[in-house]
Amino acid sequence: MSNTAPPARPDPVAAAPSGRTGLWVLSLLALACLAVGLYELRAHGSQIETDNAYVQGNAVQITPQIAGTVLMIGADDTDFVRAGQALLRLDPADTQVALDQAEAQLAQTVREVRTLFANNNTLSAQLTLRDAELARLQSEASRARDDVQRRAELVAEGAVGREEFEHAKTQLAAAESAVTAARAAVEAARAQLGSNRSLTDRTQVDTHPNVLRAAFRVHEAWLARRRVELPAPVDGYVARRSVQLGQRVQAGAPLMSVIPLDTLWVDANFKESQLGQLRIGQPATLSADVYGTRIRYHGRVLGLGAGTGAAFALLPQQNATGNWIKIVQRVPVRIALARDELVRHPLRLGLSMVVSVDVSDSKGRTLAEAPRARPLASTAVFDDSDGEAEATVRQIIAANSGTPGATLAVHPLPRLTPSSSGAVNSTAASSSFSSMASTGSTGANRVRDKFEPLPSVRY
Repeated sequence: MSNTAPPARPDPVAAAPSGRTGLWVLSLLALACLAVGLYELRAHGSQIETDNAYVQGNAVQITPQIAGTVLMIGADDTDFVRAGQALLRLDPADTQVALDQAEAQLAQTVREVRTLFANNNTLSAQLTLRDAELARLQSEASRARDDVQRRAELVAEGAVGREEFEHAKTQLAAAESAVTAARAAVEAARAQLGSNRSLTDRTQVDTHPNVLRAAFRVHEAWLARRRVELPAPVDGYVARRSVQLGQRVQAGAPLMSVIPLDTLWVDANFKESQLGQLRIGQPATLSADVYGTRIRYHGRVLGLGAGTGAAFALLPQQNATGNWIKIVQRVPVRIALARDELVRHPLRLGLSMVVSVDVSDSKGRTLAEAPRARPLASTAVFDDSDGEAEATVRQIIAANSGTPGATLAVHPLPRLTPSSSGAVNSTAASSSFSSMASTGSTGANRVRDKFEPLPSVRY
């Protein structure tokens, strides 16, 4: 007989508490999942998201202002350049010849104008001489007239012969003819003096229109001479260089581009069904495929596009013909990016982005309320200071006018030259921008002020 005891059976009463514990655990898990679901629903219910978004920026084209042959290339693709740095240099031979010709023409014009002023004195002296000659001839004619009158009385008495009387009459006729000719000469001299004075009235040699025209040609040639060097308008990175050494380029031909990577933005193409919730100034969170979700960018809505992509397409849709299938349209929404985040984590044009906009605050506007109160961008590298040209003009005038120290009393036309604060140094433009600023800076302008600072020589 075996002494092995049979296995013990589980007690159903003792197992009951373990079953209830499992139910409690399952219930707690279900409640936790429900809470997480409610939280996610509440958190993401006010978010709209799209992955149809791409990085955009300003591609500043470098184009020559004059034609010429390329002698130097100062930067290549991927190089970083500073505003004002020389990117290209053209052959200055043609522009130097044009400048020399303009300076020679100015010198000749100054001498010609000096001749006009000198002719005034000459013609005035000639007029005085003609007046004196007329007075002398009038005196002789008066004396001849008196002689004829006296002889006429003596002829009647027989004291003077007829021949002598006729001779006196002939002398009177000749004297009167001389007076008539002298009077015509005086009128001709006076007209010639008036004609010459009309070319010099209320002006001097250095302010004469002919001199000013020649001086402006010197300025023009001097500017062309300066423009053989192409500076970078902004800080940025060189891209799409197509120019080569020795190439003959024409004015306006694109040679390369400069991309300022610290002023990029994102164009997020939201569906038309999502636009009703978007407002200017709403915060946005973005991530780039190049960095993944570990890097987050923060921005704000700058504005909504004025039309869908299809509306501005080269070949717009013709929905009124053929079979029609409704396609959900998308509208580009511009998202401003914080500059400091772009500096820490640089982006490139055309990169894909995922954009999530918090639309919980719907108090903003969908359209900008006022025009910009200041220029979008400005650069000072093309503000050609013509002080050197002005000094050259003055030197030429002084050397050829015979009056050392003469200066050119000409003032250049007013220009729209932005200052370091972004204001425009022009009376009309300043009043225009001041009136814009007086309307206030709200909505999109406030967002631009925060996310798009506008220092001088930069975007």
